[in-house]
Amino acid sequence: MSATSSPNLTAKLKSLPADMELVLKVIPMPADCNANGDIFGGWVMAQCDLAGSVIPARYAKGRMATVAVNEFVFKQPVRLGDILSFYSKLEKIGRTSVTVTVEVFAERFKAQGEYIKVTEATFTYVAIDESGRPRPIEKD
Repeated sequence: MSATSSPNLTAKLKSLPADMELVLKVIPMPADCNANGDIFGGWVMAQCDLAGSVIPARYAKGRMATVAVNEFVFKQPVRLGDILSFYSKLEKIGRTSVTVTVEVFAERFKAQGEYIKVTEATFTYVAIDESGRPRPIEKD
């Protein structure tokens, strides 16, 4: 079954996640489109990486690097004119790493106030020192 024919994947939501933090809002521009008029998946991935880094930065308190994209699922295409809301949630803090989940919701240009989950991903970031080696995360 394709993503566009599944009723569960195209369900419009009236509210956004209450258990996650809004970390980024962005509107893709024409330069971000592929030949089909949809937004490049790589552009969406880059925005998710930025959004995913917000919460880990609070714990790393310094340099950090993305070390893993544990999961990345495109549920629906992102279209020109969509208003994208990126929500993130802390999943795990390790000795040197922080893992977060990012969920992306689109408000279609002609259906503002209704949201569709378009992407979800899980990232792991590692705190690094000036030499680029992992360093412990200070526990407050």
